[in-house]
Amino acid sequence: MHSSDDSGNPPLHAPQRDASSGLLTVRDFEKSARAVLSAMAYDYYRSGADAERTLRENLRAYRRWQIHSRVLVDVSRLTLETEILGAPVSMPILIAPTAYHKLAHPEGELATARAAARAGTVYTVSTLATTSLEDIARASNGPLWFQLYVHNDRELTRSLVERAEAAGYRAIVLTVDTPILGRRLRDVRNGFGLPTGLVMANLVNTNVAAGASGSALHRYIASRHDASLSWRDVDWLRGITRLPLLLKGIVRPDDTLRAIDAGAAGIIVSNHGARQLDGAPATLDVLPRVVAAASGRVPVLVDGGVRWGTDVLKALALGARAVMLGRPVLWGLAAAGEAGVLRVLDILRDELATAMALSGCPSLASIDRSLLEPRPR
Repeated sequence: MHSSDDSGNPPLHAPQRDASSGLLTVRDFEKSARAVLSAMAYDYYRSGADAERTLRENLRAYRRWQIHSRVLVDVSRLTLETEILGAPVSMPILIAPTAYHKLAHPEGELATARAAARAGTVYTVSTLATTSLEDIARASNGPLWFQLYVHNDRELTRSLVERAEAAGYRAIVLTVDTPILGRRLRDVRNGFGLPTGLVMANLVNTNVAAGASGSALHRYIASRHDASLSWRDVDWLRGITRLPLLLKGIVRPDDTLRAIDAGAAGIIVSNHGARQLDGAPATLDVLPRVVAAASGRVPVLVDGGVRWGTDVLKALALGARAVMLGRPVLWGLAAAGEAGVLRVLDILRDELATAMALSGCPSLASIDRSLLEPRPR
């Protein structure tokens, strides 16, 4: 832990180092981030639910596949650009919603938004951001989506959707796997909460300050989120906005079909970074079944466990339109602010391009299931 200042409060951040040019992998960025984050902040970003079995499986799932390269393919010109729900992006790598970016860096979500715009990709802003969704929109000239938690107060929920639409966000991402908050033991043991000076800027009348026993975030979710959320509410949301609606947290084919029938414009295969139900499947393991159920009617995205460009290639080969990054972006932000986030995105794009060239795939369209075989046991 960092030493306290004269007020007795721990500093929000250690001095930042712009050492991103010397960091070569996502793992390098995590090591650098750990060195500058408080123990509570690092544990909050890194940890999973309960015994963290699903957290480990999210990573291991990518190791269970081998890439069987094609040879003698002209890869002198690689094409990584694509389009997601009408938004052109430079690569099939988007930024997933994650909370509390100012825990990682003083500029928080503003730095992340600027880096995403510079990289030419989508940034999904969390309801639990430490910067208001309007300020983030003003800081970015890139495509933004807004992640939504449905609250007991439906007028608050409606206002969040209306604010996002008015600010120019291009889609609403409804998180559907959080009727209650999963138990994150490190947060409970650390008494996780926001340090003095940080707030949930879209929910300024709430309090998740540190200091009490247990997790302040867990208490907030229990008191404010609507545990009765159901498919009826998807219809309600579609009725209050013209924006396309993606459902995040789908892992089953039958839920995929219900989501599409309910008017979802996209599916995000996710287990919340393994932070909800420990024992849930790794997202890569269920991706092919969700893709098969969707049958090309809507784009299917996936998050969880992506750390290398070869991971992106494997997810695309199994049918994902794109991957979404959570923790790697936070490690970049903590290590070097905007420059760190941009560097993480550049690293993964370069790794994906290398993997495509070496596997004989000059375009995203040429990446298919025939590239992959299960790793021999």
